[in-house]
Amino acid sequence: MGNARLQSIHVHPVKAFRSLPLREAVVEPWGLAGDRRWMLIDDGGKVVTQRQQPRLALAAAELLPGGGVRLSAPGREPLTVPVPRPADTVVAQLFRDKVEALPAQDDAAHAWCSAFLGADVRLVHLDDPATRRPVDPEYALPGETVTFADGFPLLLTTTASLDALNSLIAGGEHAEEGPLPMNRFRPNVVVSGTDAWAEDDWSRIAVGEVAFRVAKPCGRCVVTTTDQGTTERGREPLHSLGRHRRLNGKLVFGQNLVPVGRGTVRIGDPVRIIE
Repeated sequence: MGNARLQSIHVHPVKAFRSLPLREAVVEPWGLAGDRRWMLIDDGGKVVTQRQQPRLALAAAELLPGGGVRLSAPGREPLTVPVPRPADTVVAQLFRDKVEALPAQDDAAHAWCSAFLGADVRLVHLDDPATRRPVDPEYALPGETVTFADGFPLLLTTTASLDALNSLIAGGEHAEEGPLPMNRFRPNVVVSGTDAWAEDDWSRIAVGEVAFRVAKPCGRCVVTTTDQGTTERGREPLHSLGRHRRLNGKLVFGQNLVPVGRGTVRIGDPVRIIE
């Protein structure tokens, strides 16, 4: 592990949109600054992700100073969306959680997203990540919160484990679908210089100056089968994960992290195992 390094950093300003690579990122208690503070909901208040709308992989959001975003997508003029002013919140259903959120204050944002998807959606913002949504209590410590991420503040993957998974795919029934790129797994931090699947045994790590608790392995869904450049879906990696990486009924790849402190992580930072 002496050579383990932070290879890349990614945030997703709008949940389910394309990831945004960064050279460095501020670590807040609920995740990387700017990660998944915005998301789309349908007319019933339920979250809309690539599970229902793989076309979201083609949309991008640039982070703006102060927390706003600049939306862009094929066939659409870019649109700048500021952080909403304090107002009445709406209740968004994010899987099992009901989360209060602020709708984008300009109807243009809802219209832009709806036109791109061809479906009635609204863009909402998480105004207070310190209080709005606790981490799953089965895996959380008191007071831990999370943004609109699926369940935990950060997702970590390793290049060695992706190489190992791609070797499994190459030897399987759907070899023509591989090798898969890391963006299929939508991580926040990617670590190089480890052994394959070494992250299974970590419980606390430090990335540069910031410590993290390793909460649980990440169960994977149909989004991983979605080509992030074309939106086409295949059988992998779920087919190979189902044969080789099944844990407690979940198909797992990567580890969910909870920050223990604050700080900044940078590409090239050493990664060390605390326990």
